[in-house]
Amino acid sequence: QVQLVESGGGLVQAGGSLRLSCAASGRTFSTDAMGWFRQSPGKEREFVAAINWSGDSTCYADSVKGRFTISRDNAKNTVNLQMNSLKPEDTAVYYCAVGGRHWYLLGVDMFGSWGQGTQVTVSS
Repeated sequence: QVQLVESGGGLVQAGGSLRLSCAASGRTFSTDAMGWFRQSPGKEREFVAAINWSGDSTCYADSVKGRFTISRDNAKNTVNLQMNSLKPEDTAVYYCAVGGRHWYLLGVDMFGSWGQGTQVTVSS
């Protein structure tokens, strides 16, 4: 069992930046893909970004391409999400999760061991 804890969320003005971090404990996750998802009130949880086990391949939702960057440090069991040029529509609770066998399909059902989430609020 792996436990994930997200941090780094907060309040930021439109156009600003935040860096989210996900710390893993319980086991090494260096062989697993990792992903970031987000959810706003009344909406489905949606894919944001993912990174493969070695960190040499990344995927992004169209809505965040060019603005967000996912990275990982397997030696420290962490995955990060650098968020730049933030928009009010980025406001959501952000979750990290471990990818399963078919993680590259990028659906919420392909990920597990969800963290508790961290709130990101972007004001206009």
